[in-house]
Amino acid sequence: MEVILLADVEKVGLRGEVVDVARGYARNFLLPRRLAETATPSRVAELQKREGQRARHEARSVEQGREIADVLGKTVLRFEVKAGPTGALFGSVTPTDIADEIWRARKVRVDRRKIDLHEPIKRIGRYEVPIDVFTDVRVDVKTLVVPEGGELPPEEELEAARAAEAAEAAEAASEADEAAADEQVPEDAFDRAVDAADEGPATPPDLEQDEA
Repeated sequence: MEVILLADVEKVGLRGEVVDVARGYARNFLLPRRLAETATPSRVAELQKREGQRARHEARSVEQGREIADVLGKTVLRFEVKAGPTGALFGSVTPTDIADEIWRARKVRVDRRKIDLHEPIKRIGRYEVPIDVFTDVRVDVKTLVVPEGGELPPEEELEAARAAEAAEAAEAASEADEAAADEQVPEDAFDRAVDAADEGPATPPDLEQDEA
């Protein structure tokens, strides 16, 4: 079944792409969560027209790539997002979000697959996002991920929050490992239980005397 993704979906595709997925996966997961919509001919044609319009603003030569890189090098992207007290986002900033913001701010089209994020941004902070604008033309774009209605704290506070969250995650993982170890049956106890089952039920002492 062909659907149009309304959001980036890991291992499926990026927002705006037409992808072919299992019908059950679409009906039970993508469509109810509004991560996708059915790929009707009219919607596909609309997307193709929009991409064609944006493509005219994409670098087509090294010279154009350098000009765009110069513009992006002076650009600061800003995302206001919902975040928890430790700076973790309720969501993420994806390559598609960055490409859309560049288009909104500069009317420059960059290929989302050329935005070199190893994984989506999941914490507030100051980032340098590498983008391959054209062959051998690369630029780092300053990106601020700011808590909604607030401002970024100093870098020292951000680093302390990251360290605290990492320590909490490590502690939680350690506790989970210990709990799992406690629930496991010791190997020798398991062996004794198997041996006892093989030998059958023990004969009660009074029964042994009667038989004698």
